[in-house]
Amino acid sequence: MGASQSADPIPIANPASPAVSASGPLASTITLGAGCYWGTEKYVRKDFQKRFPGSIKSATVGFMAPDPSAVKNPSYEAVCSGRTGHVEVLEVELNDPNAHFEELIRFFYMFHDPTTKNRQGNDVGTQYASYIFTYDQKQEEIARKVTQQVQDSISRGTLNCFAGTDVKSKIGGATVFYAAEQEHQDYLAKHPNGYCNHYMRFKEFPQV
Repeated sequence: MGASQSADPIPIANPASPAVSASGPLASTITLGAGCYWGTEKYVRKDFQKRFPGSIKSATVGFMAPDPSAVKNPSYEAVCSGRTGHVEVLEVELNDPNAHFEELIRFFYMFHDPTTKNRQGNDVGTQYASYIFTYDQKQEEIARKVTQQVQDSISRGTLNCFAGTDVKSKIGGATVFYAAEQEHQDYLAKHPNGYCNHYMRFKEFPQV
C-alpha cells in the first residue's frame, strides 16, 4: 500500500543533532505500537512525511505479539479484548532507512505518551502498549539510544509533556505481523472526524 505524499512539505522544526546512520544498511521495515493504530498511521503516514517527503514506502495497520507463540491470525475483536497478547501496530517500510529510521523513532516519541504503561488516553490494555519491534541489531541499538535520550530529557526536565516520568516503551524483536481489515487501513483519511487521541506532545526533539 503506497503512502500518500504531501504537496506542501514543511521544514523540520529542529533536526537536533544529525541522525546517526549505521555503518551499513538498516532493515527497511519497522513496526511501531503507540496506542490506537488509526492515530499512529495518520501521524506517520501524513505528518512524518510532511517533514520528510517520500520517506515512507508503505504503511499498514495490524497486530504483532511480543510472544511468537501467540494465537495466529487474531481478529480485531479478539485483540481488543486484550487476551491475545497482540499490540495494535503500524508496520512501516522506509524508502531510505539509513536517512530516516532514527528520525522516525524520534518522531514516534513526539505524538504519543511513552510513560503510560499499556495506555494512551482512554484506551487501556496491553493491546495499546508503546512498543518498538525491531528487525535487526542496528535498529535495536538506535531505538534504545533514542529511548534513552527521551528518558534523559524527562529526567532533566527538558520534556515535561508526559503524564509520568519514566519511559515505559518496550523494544523487542519483530514477530509475525498480521494486517488489519481493509476498512481499518487509512481509517482517519476515510473518516476525518474519527476517534484519535494522538497529538504532537512537542515539536522539537531535545538537543542531546
